[in-house]
Amino acid sequence: MKNDYIELKQHRDVGAIITVFFDFLKQNIKNFTNIFINYNGIFILLFLGISYLMVTGGIGLIKGNENELDWMTNSTSLAYLGIGGILFFMTLVVMAGLNYSLSTAYLIQYEKEKTLSPVKGEVWKIVKDNSGNILIYILLLIILYLGFSIISLILAIIPILGMIIQYIIQFGFTAWVGVSFAAMMSENSSPSDGLGEGWKLVKENFWQAVGVNFILGILLSILVIVLLMIPGGLIGFYTYNIVESGVDISQSPVAKIVYTIGLSFFLILLAYIQSLSQFINGILYYSLHEKAYNTNTRNKIDQIGAGE
Repeated sequence: MKNDYIELKQHRDVGAIITVFFDFLKQNIKNFTNIFINYNGIFILLFLGISYLMVTGGIGLIKGNENELDWMTNSTSLAYLGIGGILFFMTLVVMAGLNYSLSTAYLIQYEKEKTLSPVKGEVWKIVKDNSGNILIYILLLIILYLGFSIISLILAIIPILGMIIQYIIQFGFTAWVGVSFAAMMSENSSPSDGLGEGWKLVKENFWQAVGVNFILGILLSILVIVLLMIPGGLIGFYTYNIVESGVDISQSPVAKIVYTIGLSFFLILLAYIQSLSQFINGILYYSLHEKAYNTNTRNKIDQIGAGE
């Protein structure tokens, strides 16, 4: 069978990285999706429960606002929303760490074994071996995101120019975080060393890193919109019909089920797209690393020399 392995350790420009990303997805989407579902099963169930809490709270709050004296309904609904929101944030953080790890480990195993179908057990072993560093990295990332949020709020005060600068910093920050994570896991380094290596690579190739994340960020956003069009349209059509028929949504079990499944699908889809987005910066890492160190080129030269 023809070997369609894609060489990752190769310096590429923005257009080539985007092409490689989609070629890699086309080649590995089925296998990676199976791994994603396998290791995210418990989170999918959690999202169903969280969605139920948030839908119940949201519907109850709407119903309670129709009757301003019904303070007990409002309090209960706010409690449902509050608990659902807290659980959602906690689950999202853990799930993001897991899926960033799975994506990066998948790339590492793909590059190491030169195989088109990395084995899920080997992918998970890489994640497990780096679990301590991953946890510390996530904690550092929360602090970094708080700092980024403060900078974004300050820039939001400046009209037009502030927005442009904010977007440039956002894509640069995303590239730094993703490349650093890939560096940490690929080189078995500490979180601080990974962040340092990522900073060096992204700083030296800043506009390339921003360009890759900007273009692929837009394309993945379009993909999300396309994937949500059918379920979103069906839910919108269902909502229109029950409103027109005068059905009390707060008393309709079917409505709660429909909205719960719809919200769960949306949250799971976001988590899945998030995991795919790390492939972007993983491929970017290999490209920038090869540009900086030429390790793959040197190995090939050494192999040619040894053969002679």
